[in-house]
Amino acid sequence: MPRFVALTLLAFSGPLIAAQCTASSSPWRVPLVELYTSEGCSSCPPADRWMSKLATQQAGTEALVPLALHVDYWDYIGWQDRFAQARFSARQKEMVRLNQSNVIYTPQVMLNGKDFRAWQSDAFTRAVGAINRQPAQASITLTLKPSDTHAMLVSANAKARKGMALYIAVYENGLQSQIKAGENQGRQLHHDNVVREWYGPLAMDGAGHVMWQQIVHLAPDWLTSEMGIAAFIQNPETGEILQAMRLAWCAD
Repeated sequence: MPRFVALTLLAFSGPLIAAQCTASSSPWRVPLVELYTSEGCSSCPPADRWMSKLATQQAGTEALVPLALHVDYWDYIGWQDRFAQARFSARQKEMVRLNQSNVIYTPQVMLNGKDFRAWQSDAFTRAVGAINRQPAQASITLTLKPSDTHAMLVSANAKARKGMALYIAVYENGLQSQIKAGENQGRQLHHDNVVREWYGPLAMDGAGHVMWQQIVHLAPDWLTSEMGIAAFIQNPETGEILQAMRLAWCAD
């Protein structure tokens, strides 16, 4: 399995700014795994546990980029998922449309923009391996630089082909919720790779290039030691993911 691209740590002077870190995407193709889930869905905890194992199994490698997007359309049945966002429900709906389907369900796993119902089987591992054997179709470089004790400057530089779009996601691991109502009442749920912030689509210019910067302000309950940034390039007409990568949050 190809080794993970090492992070470059660069010294930076200043009382509040300790370091910046940079990483570039792999020369091979790295797929994006999207899990559409909800704390209000009784079928979702097994998929949440599966996604947590993905991060553990892929430690030290850059084989895939997993993201959990919590949808809000289950909130009405008695439990409001604190990680849910309407834009994730909207993205799922759009991805289902691009898959030429009208069936929206949870838990749903998409591998490189395609519905992948056999995610619990060896077929998933084989599919990821087949994608990893392909050369990269796009390139991404991410840089994180502490802005102050409560913010991070995120920079992205990406290259693909004209008409493609870049997305950036801030994610967090090690999250837990004690569910007090709804279908999962009485359960303690554990979540990893939960998307906290979402930016995009960021359109490529005529030369297939995009540069982007954003100061990400940290919420009081975010644990930076469990956080990271993911980026991926998508074909907006088909939903196909050309390349994905991630970068752990900079240490203070």
